[in-house]
Amino acid sequence: MKSGKKVLAKAPLSLAVLLALGGVSPLLQAQQSQADAEVETIAVKGFRQSLLKNRDFKRDALVSQDSIVAEDIADFPDLNLADSLQRIPGIAITREGGEGRQISVRGLGPDFTRVELNGMDVLATSGTSMDSRGQGNRSRGFDFNVFASELFSQIDVKKSFSASMDEGGIAGTVALRPAKPFDYQGFNGAVSAQLGTNSLTEDTSPRLATVLSNTWDNFGALFSLAYSERDTMEKGYNTYRFRPLTASGADISALPEATQALINSKALKFARGNRLSVWENQQERLGMTTSLQYKASDALSFDLDLLYSELNNKKDEHHLASRGGAGSTALGGAITAGGVSVPGSVVKALEYDQDNYVVYGEFDNVAMATESRRQEMDTSFHQLSLTTHWQLADHTQLEFLLGTSGNSFDVPVSDKIYYEGFGGIITDYRNGFDAVNTYLFDVTDMTNWAMHEVDLDESYQDSGFDTVRLAFSSSLDDSQSLSYGASSKKFTNEGRAYQRADLLKTDFEKGTTEDALSADYYQLFTGFAGQSWAGADVAKALAYYNLDANLTDAHLLANGTFELEENTDALWLDYNWQGDAVRANLGARYVQTEVTSKGKAQVDGSMTDLEVVQDYQKLLPAANLVWDLTDDLLWRSSISQNLTRPSLGSLAISGSVNTDRLEISSGNPGLKPYESTNYETGLEWYYSDAGYLSAAVFYKQIDNFVISQRRQVAYKDTGFSTALLAAGQTGDTLFYYNSPVNAQSTDIRGLELGAQRDFDFLPAPWNQLGMVGNYTYADGDMDYYDGETYLATKPFSGLSKNSANLTFYYETELWGARLSGAYRSDYVVSITPQSEEEDESGFHSTLNLDFSAFYQWNERLKLSLEISNISNEREEQYTDSSDHLYNVTETGRTYYLGLSYKL
Repeated sequence: MKSGKKVLAKAPLSLAVLLALGGVSPLLQAQQSQADAEVETIAVKGFRQSLLKNRDFKRDALVSQDSIVAEDIADFPDLNLADSLQRIPGIAITREGGEGRQISVRGLGPDFTRVELNGMDVLATSGTSMDSRGQGNRSRGFDFNVFASELFSQIDVKKSFSASMDEGGIAGTVALRPAKPFDYQGFNGAVSAQLGTNSLTEDTSPRLATVLSNTWDNFGALFSLAYSERDTMEKGYNTYRFRPLTASGADISALPEATQALINSKALKFARGNRLSVWENQQERLGMTTSLQYKASDALSFDLDLLYSELNNKKDEHHLASRGGAGSTALGGAITAGGVSVPGSVVKALEYDQDNYVVYGEFDNVAMATESRRQEMDTSFHQLSLTTHWQLADHTQLEFLLGTSGNSFDVPVSDKIYYEGFGGIITDYRNGFDAVNTYLFDVTDMTNWAMHEVDLDESYQDSGFDTVRLAFSSSLDDSQSLSYGASSKKFTNEGRAYQRADLLKTDFEKGTTEDALSADYYQLFTGFAGQSWAGADVAKALAYYNLDANLTDAHLLANGTFELEENTDALWLDYNWQGDAVRANLGARYVQTEVTSKGKAQVDGSMTDLEVVQDYQKLLPAANLVWDLTDDLLWRSSISQNLTRPSLGSLAISGSVNTDRLEISSGNPGLKPYESTNYETGLEWYYSDAGYLSAAVFYKQIDNFVISQRRQVAYKDTGFSTALLAAGQTGDTLFYYNSPVNAQSTDIRGLELGAQRDFDFLPAPWNQLGMVGNYTYADGDMDYYDGETYLATKPFSGLSKNSANLTFYYETELWGARLSGAYRSDYVVSITPQSEEEDESGFHSTLNLDFSAFYQWNERLKLSLEISNISNEREEQYTDSSDHLYNVTETGRTYYLGLSYKL
């Protein structure tokens, strides 16, 4: 088995050169330094107090910002970072195994949100076992489930842009801040322990965390540790989408002639699969931070920060599915195996709806399969950063940052075994997303199944950032200052994938028992309510067939090798002005990026190494203004330009070159970044010591959207080496090029409303009640083309038009409780207007309810209760704009009972 190679990207320039040049890299703006200084004085206790600090940060920020502050040391408001982030206006989340994974900001998907940790760009990636959610993770989307929430003291979500911020987040920037020793005075510590369970798994899931911090005059040290184990189960039904089919050799003679005519003309759409599915996972998460702060003098200080995190998943999948010859449907023609003919399936009855989707069917002699997979997914992340703050003169401050981070996402085990059998099945979709299968043969009888196929996969992906930044802030007078600096940053992403497919692949010879399942490698799966079936014990089956699951370089996939490097240098200048009632800044950021993409291409059947280098430069202006119209009412406005770089998969060069057909298929490292012009304006009314109302409208004009396209271009414009051409071909030879391209422009517009209020005007005891909530409306469409041919106008991928969050809380010094709801409306995830199967797919709306409560036993000891997904909300994925079942799953309710003790 290949071990995941841990990659630490090398510094883009040597430290000696950088120190000699002095100002060749940027760092944090003076305002961020000021904000950090304010954080150091925070002593937040309780949910209500954390809301008050969130409110203060929102009001004081020059950019449009929302914040989340920990309720106490090692006590974040939610068990998961993404779950906390969904409480912020404009943020919606996706989930994996019942917990938040990625976020969308103001209608833009995870790729468009930049995440920084300790002031540095970072990327943390995990994975999913579901094809419908995108198993291979080659995006720039940040997976927040990699980190334990107890490691962090504050999250800032910055939705507008200033020149002193790093580019990359068209949607916004999420700044993660772990706790630091000078956040607290003297010795502080906390220990927390929780035990959890889930309504589907009935396990005991431990969760432990501790923080120790101390300060000694001018030196401080903090260490935190968080560890958890968790069993999850996700189960449901999958159709693999619907497909128009003919009888494909099946016997349809029992159907009415009119129905037969519809089938023979491909007018009816059949579910490609009828699959019961269960995903079981044993998850282990570990996180550690170390922070050292040294104040050498009143003018000079140093921060050294280290963070390490692991997320390890051991998964088992169990599926019971149709596997006919016509695209895995229940239809299937006759086959011959071992000289024995097996008749095709027999269709006894069908019903279809007004869209000609088959919603009910009775079939006999259907090719069926059990699918069993064991899988391991391991993520490890580390970051090391050194920050220096230096007051050079009375009016000039310097901040220097040197840091590195790395993330490894490995799938060292992904072994899948199919057993095949034949029998009758009734499929019923008449109740929409509540599908029911009835099996007309004993699916638990091992003699009805035999080996059909083994597939073995492995993949490894490593990424890393190295950053050097130098920032200055110089005061011009009491109301004016300049922020300026430079940075050099290198991002690397590389990976490889291995596969052995179709091992032992045979067609089952019905009626034989020579290769029937035996107790040596058989298990009876009973984890799906109301239905059990026979399946493989993957480890025992591989041993029985003497198959080695450890893959070697001989099994490296042709397009499974990639290596990407982005080197970015930036300069910025911000002019800041603060008057009695107006705060503003005006500046620009200059960015130069060089992209080097390496991979392998299949050139006329032979593998060839490829390398393409491209570069681009951008000037990004930005202006922000905050005007205090009255003591309680402020007007906020901003205009800026920003960019987001294309997904890692789109930039990969691996593919194929066919000089006979004059055709090339590959990624496109020459893609331009997405570019946006952003406008925002809003009012914020801070009408009491604890409450506020806010309303903002935003508009983003986005260019260079990436779509897949087949087009004819001169070979020299593809970026491929002319050495790959056949005799007689030149750079002017026209090739058909299948690749991602920058082709579209679109805009996203919306409205954001927020409110926070303590009900202190009510008589006791109701005066301890409070509420915080928000609503976001976002709208945006794109035109989709096939080459030059217009296909359709569809919503932008990942955009929910409506999202809302509402929390009611009751809190005293002795006890408190809160109930939160997060709503996200339908959204599209893929657009394929030219497909015969579907013109789009996406997810239905969700409403997730969570509850938490605490009891303060004494000054140091606190008891807590957390309940997630109270209503066991299902996740429903639809296929086609006609809204039919694709995939529906549930994850159960999760309960945690815990205690925390302050040292």
